[in-house]
Amino acid sequence: MVLFLIGYMGSGKTTLGKRVASELGWRFIDMDKEIETRAGATISEIFASRGEEAFRQMERDFIRSLEGIDFDAVVSTGGGAPCRDDNMERMNAIGTTLYLRVPTGALIDRLRNSHTKRPLLDGKSVEELTRFVSDTVREREAYYMKADHVIEGVGIRSDHIIAALKNDIKRNDV
Repeated sequence: MVLFLIGYMGSGKTTLGKRVASELGWRFIDMDKEIETRAGATISEIFASRGEEAFRQMERDFIRSLEGIDFDAVVSTGGGAPCRDDNMERMNAIGTTLYLRVPTGALIDRLRNSHTKRPLLDGKSVEELTRFVSDTVREREAYYMKADHVIEGVGIRSDHIIAALKNDIKRNDV
């Protein structure tokens, strides 16, 4: 089984994904790290040298590479991955999707204080960051809401995700 954690950057996909995978004894896969390994370049370098569209193609290819895997995994997706082509539909077909829905204000605070380099946010002032995050969250919401499960709030914990996953497994076994 594959559990895809989706949501905006800063929503906690990687942090929670590692915890959930560890608690379940599953593999953890960070989509961005996997793309960096395959490309031999960082996300920032990919954006700078090849452009965003090339990066988005790498996301599509990565999602397709998970079809038919024979191990259980928690996958932390890139924030924009569900919003391109048929990526969301494909993830729903491959496994279970869970949207970490964090309030926009909390996302902005987290991103302002993050040490992670994010190409889409480079060089933005606080006002520009606020406008950009608010606009893109609004644009992406329709895609994110196609997830099998939505967990909302600032204090999302791994046990919330595991409970949703176990509930999904029970429904599919009936």
